[in-house]
Amino acid sequence: EKQLVESGGGLVQAGGSLRLSCVASGFRFDDYAMGWFRQAPGNEREFVAAVSWSGKNTLYADQVKGRFTVSRDNAKNALYLQMNSLKPEDTAVYYCAASTRWSDAANDYDYWGQGTQLTVSS
Repeated sequence: EKQLVESGGGLVQAGGSLRLSCVASGFRFDDYAMGWFRQAPGNEREFVAAVSWSGKNTLYADQVKGRFTVSRDNAKNALYLQMNSLKPEDTAVYYCAASTRWSDAANDYDYWGQGTQLTVSS
């Protein structure tokens, strides 16, 4: 069974930091580019960041550029999102996803985790 499991969400004050993790199983991890998306109540799911198959290349949404860092460890089948200088508008459910394409479009991603909640208080 192909599975992605996120962890690390929680409640943090504005200006704080948090790291999300996502562990993959059931498929060859390094065959996929990996992405992070988020969805706030009443909003559509939006792209946050992506990392290429080897981890060499990254892509960020403008809203998080300079504050968030995406990385992966293929030996551990793990994806990470280091989030610094958090803002209340970062509050959302965060999802990791796997894609055979290099893309920021949710429709291009094949497998999804169940999500982890991040709440940033002001």
